[in-house]
Amino acid sequence: MSKKGVLIPVILVTSLFFLWALLHNLNPILIPHLRKAFALNDLQSSLIDTSAYISYFVVAIPAGLYMQRFGYKKGILLGLILYAAGALLVIPAASERSYVFFLAAIFVIAAGATFLETVANPYIAVLGDKETATQRLNFAQSFNGLGAVVAPILGGKFILSGIEHSPEELAAMSSESLNTYLQSEADTVKLPYLVIAGIVLALLVLFVVTRLPESEDDEPEEAHTMGTNFSLKVFKHKHFLWAVISQFFYVGAQVGVGSFFIRYANHVAGMGEKNAAYLFGSVAMVGFMLGRFSGTFLMRYIRPAALLALYGLLCTLLLLIAVFTAGTLALYALVAVPFFMSIMYPTIFSLGIRNLSSEETKIASSFLVMSIIGGAVVPLLMGLVSVAANSIQIAYLIPLVCFLVVFYYGWKGHVAGRA
Repeated sequence: MSKKGVLIPVILVTSLFFLWALLHNLNPILIPHLRKAFALNDLQSSLIDTSAYISYFVVAIPAGLYMQRFGYKKGILLGLILYAAGALLVIPAASERSYVFFLAAIFVIAAGATFLETVANPYIAVLGDKETATQRLNFAQSFNGLGAVVAPILGGKFILSGIEHSPEELAAMSSESLNTYLQSEADTVKLPYLVIAGIVLALLVLFVVTRLPESEDDEPEEAHTMGTNFSLKVFKHKHFLWAVISQFFYVGAQVGVGSFFIRYANHVAGMGEKNAAYLFGSVAMVGFMLGRFSGTFLMRYIRPAALLALYGLLCTLLLLIAVFTAGTLALYALVAVPFFMSIMYPTIFSLGIRNLSSEETKIASSFLVMSIIGGAVVPLLMGLVSVAANSIQIAYLIPLVCFLVVFYYGWKGHVAGRA
């Protein structure tokens, strides 16, 4: 493939990395917002994350098989169609004020994002020289980090109304006034998702009219694509078994920390939803990006497993402060957590497949990708604890326990051996 022939495809495929970051980082905005609009408790609102991550779990393997049979371009086109369709489904879900309908829309968007993520990672790697595949992957992943920063800031500005009535104020409203208020809250999601659908459809047209080269070369190892020859024998490797367990808990912790951040900020510091959304995007998620860069640098001098253990311990200590103190101290302890959790997913992944054969690595990669189902489970548990304890702050004990599992993996669980 010539450099001239792949420049436009590289630019287009790189733009896809922004889309699945948009999906996941709008969820911390949607959870508190739909909690108001649909009069939900924390357990019910956590189903937003569950819908998204169950879709990843269910669709990831079919997406990989579809890509293998029909090629990269058709995989991208189907992903964009599903993404746009899900975004458009949000509009009637808001009009009907149907939470089940809304969850279905999120599931469809996530299905589209799963196709895009499954295709884009290996495709960006094969678009050009193999020697520069890692550089292209890292460059493309930077747009994922950009989406993590931009999504909560824009979501807070255009979705959150800033109107937060107390339960007593809601109870004092007439039935008509309450219904008008709830409908107005639900309606704020319509325009943002209509714009998202429009952007995705425009991107779809660009992909349709652009010639995308297909590569017959084997995919580079950096792509970590889904293996198709499943076998449980890979779990005989003790360090891999612990990697799957650790990845499950890490992804759950990452999603849980962000999902209830706005609710938490209001609970411990009385911060309004718009200010909390801005704080999450402009400080916590910027910290997440900076943590990736600094962590990569530190690994030149500190063993990755040791740094993973240290960061797991620091996240645990920060969450202890976040759970058992109050005010700005508790809030900024939670804000600091994303900086230290930033290196965990790729580090656990790389340690988990270390010393495996080529065939085992493909199979192991599949199980490690599937372990992101933790993102569906942990927020659900946090919602359950919050409802039972009547405190979203106490619910953060769940990600605290998750980070202890990550700490153990970096300390001892990563050591290679037979289970």
